[in-house]
Amino acid sequence: MRARILVIDDDRDMCELLQERLGAAGYEVSWRQQADDGVELLQEQDFDVVITDLNLDGASGLDICRRFKENRPNTPVIVITGFGDMTAAIAAIRAGAYDFLSKPIDMTLLEHAIERSLQQGHLREQVRRLKQAEVPPAETLGSLIGTSRAMRTVYDLVRRVAASDTTVLLSGESGTGKELVARALHEQSTRASGNFVAINCAAVPSELLESELFGHVRGAFTDAKADRQGLFEQARNGTLLLDEIGEMPLDMQPKLLRVLQERQVRPVGGNATFPMTARIIAATNRDLEGEVEAKRFREDLFYRLNVVQIHIPPLRARGNDVLALAEHFVQRFAGRTAKRIVSIAPAAQRKLLAYDWPGNVRQLENSMERAVALTRGDQIEADDLPEKVLSFDGWSRATEEVDLENVLTLDQVERRQIERALREAHGNKTRAAKALGIDRRTLYRKLDRYDGAPRAAAPRDPQQAVRP
Repeated sequence: MRARILVIDDDRDMCELLQERLGAAGYEVSWRQQADDGVELLQEQDFDVVITDLNLDGASGLDICRRFKENRPNTPVIVITGFGDMTAAIAAIRAGAYDFLSKPIDMTLLEHAIERSLQQGHLREQVRRLKQAEVPPAETLGSLIGTSRAMRTVYDLVRRVAASDTTVLLSGESGTGKELVARALHEQSTRASGNFVAINCAAVPSELLESELFGHVRGAFTDAKADRQGLFEQARNGTLLLDEIGEMPLDMQPKLLRVLQERQVRPVGGNATFPMTARIIAATNRDLEGEVEAKRFREDLFYRLNVVQIHIPPLRARGNDVLALAEHFVQRFAGRTAKRIVSIAPAAQRKLLAYDWPGNVRQLENSMERAVALTRGDQIEADDLPEKVLSFDGWSRATEEVDLENVLTLDQVERRQIERALREAHGNKTRAAKALGIDRRTLYRKLDRYDGAPRAAAPRDPQQAVRP
């Protein structure tokens, strides 16, 4: 259907000119010379865009903007005037106008403004429909954003373990939002009124880490001029996040293990101990089982931390969550810079969805901050995105210089996907089958068909994964 445009201008020649030029561009144009007639027609019929003069006989275009926004808030209004200045432009925008153009009208600029306003209208309609069909509130959690199946699995696990004091290990690539999940666990628990304390084990020098965690007494070492409270004590009756736990030095690991086992903390240089009442959450982007096998991480500490494991999916596995997160970041950074940005252009959306985001949510956040800083209009365009995102072509990369003799068969592809799902699920066949979109019996039949082919090993600790 052709977009319908209503023109209101007391200059008949201008009305007829716009009707002719915009009609030739494919729009259906109606016009009125009186403000009241235009408002009445808008109440009787649906229009996609309204173009109104700023100065009309007996009425101001600004008053019309306000009246339109009261009656048809989703219909964009473009204001034109022969007396344009910045004050009038600002007044028009504040009155609800979508855009502001000066006479004589540049038809190219007007058509661009119409197209942008139509895109905004379509996006608003999509948002309205999504809100009507959106997942129930139970499918989101705290400040976490995303409704993909992968994230709903995370939400479910968080709710199931939040009420207990069980130690949780959060795994996932760098930048996936492990600290946000840890905060959600804290906020959903009975400890929500206590402190949430986080430490990055990779960011603290090994010689200071013990003092940071356990505290110290005066005189414990040269620079210990006063007693210092450690993070275990600061997180008393709250939650302590040990981020990047895989980076903890080997000589610190037995000391942490002792605290977890005995639930007692002794400050460096002190004789007295105090109860450890914090709930422990650890996070890592490393394969800790591989680190255990390589003798870089203690096996007994691994099992102490890995009572329940929650894997945070990479952004490339979260589908349209990419767009929801991008929109969230755009609005945040636009608010900080006082920019009026209403949407992300369809071409930019396609680029965002096509990219594989090796830096995950952190990289997306950085990219959208850049886009907000560079955009020249009220919409994020594809050209505002980083070059890596623009030039990414996953298909051509995947098929570049392919030797057809070495192309995998469909059976081999299926087998590799099953093995990958089992690895990601840490051997839990129920979770692997769910991720693959098949039932567990089908998965068992396919595994039997491989006649003893290598499979992902099941976890050695039966408590490693939460089983339905």
